[in-house]
Amino acid sequence: MADSDERIEERPEGLPPEGEGGEPISGPEAIARYVKHLGSGPGVYRMLDKAGEVIYVGKARNLKNRVQNYARLGGHTNRITAMIRSTVSMEFVNTATEAEALLLEANLIKRFKPRYNVSFRDDKSFPYIVIRRDQEAPQIAKHRGARTLKGDYFGPFASAGAVNRTLNTLQRAFLLRSCSDSVYESRTRPCLLFQIKRCAAPCTREIPLDEYAKLVDEAETFLRGKTDVVQKKLNVLMAEAAEKLEFERAAKYRNRLWALAHIQAHQGINPRGVVEADVFAIHQEGGQTCIQVFFFRNSQNWGNRAYFPRADRSLSEGGVLGSFISQFYDGKIVPPCVLLSREVPEQELIAEALSIRLGRKVEVLTPKRGEKRELVDHAAQNAKEALGRKLAESSSQGKLLAAVAGVFGLERTPRRVEVYDNSHIMGTNAVGGMIVAGPEGFAKNQYRKFNIKTEGVTPGDDFGMMREVLTRRFKRLLKEHGLPAGEVAANEEAHNPSPCPSPSGRGDALSTGTPGSLSRGERAGVRGDSLKEEAPPAEPKENGIEDEAEPQAAEVGAWPDLLLIDGGAGQLSAAKEVLDSLGLHNLAIAGIAKGPDRNAGRERFFMPGKPPFSLPPNDPVLYFVQRLRDEAHRFAIGSHRAKRKKAMSETTLDDIPGIGPARKRALLRHFGSAKSVSRAGLTDLQAVGGISEAMAQQIYAYFHGGK
Repeated sequence: MADSDERIEERPEGLPPEGEGGEPISGPEAIARYVKHLGSGPGVYRMLDKAGEVIYVGKARNLKNRVQNYARLGGHTNRITAMIRSTVSMEFVNTATEAEALLLEANLIKRFKPRYNVSFRDDKSFPYIVIRRDQEAPQIAKHRGARTLKGDYFGPFASAGAVNRTLNTLQRAFLLRSCSDSVYESRTRPCLLFQIKRCAAPCTREIPLDEYAKLVDEAETFLRGKTDVVQKKLNVLMAEAAEKLEFERAAKYRNRLWALAHIQAHQGINPRGVVEADVFAIHQEGGQTCIQVFFFRNSQNWGNRAYFPRADRSLSEGGVLGSFISQFYDGKIVPPCVLLSREVPEQELIAEALSIRLGRKVEVLTPKRGEKRELVDHAAQNAKEALGRKLAESSSQGKLLAAVAGVFGLERTPRRVEVYDNSHIMGTNAVGGMIVAGPEGFAKNQYRKFNIKTEGVTPGDDFGMMREVLTRRFKRLLKEHGLPAGEVAANEEAHNPSPCPSPSGRGDALSTGTPGSLSRGERAGVRGDSLKEEAPPAEPKENGIEDEAEPQAAEVGAWPDLLLIDGGAGQLSAAKEVLDSLGLHNLAIAGIAKGPDRNAGRERFFMPGKPPFSLPPNDPVLYFVQRLRDEAHRFAIGSHRAKRKKAMSETTLDDIPGIGPARKRALLRHFGSAKSVSRAGLTDLQAVGGISEAMAQQIYAYFHGGK
């Protein structure tokens, strides 16, 4: 796509490499030195701050003109002005066309997540339904990721839940198998799904394969949108069976018709004039943005999904929506038609870029009337309602966090709360879990699990497990982010005693960085300011509008404001011991112990240097902390179960070099168990498909000591 990727390192002649005081040149002066080295063709540019982080990615039809525009401060919004002042260096990529530049820009934004770009978290591909055609009895299943399986794909669906509901109903309507190949090949009698009328059981030939193939064709016809054809056919078959007095067979067709009606009822709007399209609608309110996406395939509504992209308040709805769409289809299949709730900048260019991605023409339309307009209005109403719910939840979350600060004696409302829990069975498959909560609720992309590795930990030693988890967690945090601001301030205070009182009697507290006689609120303000790492100076307000250059305000940060440990005084003591050994003396920490008889609502809270306390049973903070603890339980237990399940499926075959999943499956299918494989002779091993003579000798030698 790109002709070259050039990072301009050399400085123009006559300019010193650094400014006065050894600080790197930044702002318009730093940008101006790149202008004369640039051509007038299209491309992508990246702005970097003095830490080397990408803070903005943009594309331009004429790179030289665009960069030259940034080389002056006047005429920009507060957001752009702050971005320019933070820029120390730039990188450039030349492209053949502006459409290629748009595609590359979207790719780089998703890769670097610059703080001045519109960005959204989309860490999963959309699920599809696949009907596999590489088997004698095709299987219907859910699928994510690359289309490596041979078969017909239908989707995308908005969520895994939407796919699961559809699959469940399709099984009742068409009786297709959903079992894995190994289960299918090993069946000697029908499974439970056959008994409850969810599968035709081709595995045991309860249905001939040619009749099963007809069911598969009917399912594909339905998924391709030809619902009337399938329903008419089933109605005819039901009537014929009833005329022949075959009422049981007629009832089967009736039940399948009911299942099809159930699918259509849950799809809501099913437009006839829109065969294949994605519908995007945007709504902004309270400084936040919601974009609702509906998926229509084969004239069927296959679900919707709400996104809340991070965007500067100064950006228009059209600007946010255009940037969102450019990123949305990176790694996804583009439909032939995209419908928008409003016009976006460079709409024709976006259509050209999407056409390149799809390989054929893509229309990007903003309908004004008719059925397409009704679809867009419906999506816009959903976007408005989804944003309203999110704003209400955020407001409630903010109040709860403020109350948490009061209960646990924090100087300010916490933006990041970490909760830790361990899970194991008699010390086996021990796992530690960390969950994170903030102003926007649970930050699931920040969750971490820890496989307990320390050999010195006695099985079942919860204190030892907690020590290992916290040691690994905070050693890495110190390595990546250094000491938190509170610890830095405490160290400075320890080495810089307060000066003599000023004539006013207050002492120059602000100039020395010590609390002095500041109020609690003032101290919180100073502490809050110190948390910002190398933040650019605050921009002046224009017409009373706050500076918009704070795009990461909703993020939870790296260091926790409060640690919650699942456990009582013992777990708290172990945790405090780890923090003190790492020099972290000022992190707020508390233990949550279950009350008598482990009853919810009677929890006891333990904090260093304070007597244990409880909260009233109807206190909202108690409910909130219970939610956090229960989420930590869920995450830790889920991680433990996954680890235990994996361990249960492991056999001695996994330790033999050269034995992968395919050969392991072939051996177990042939012999029935790993123990039988260990007893097999060399000739028997060679008889297994996929096992060569050399591999058979290696397996035999492994179990028989090289004999």
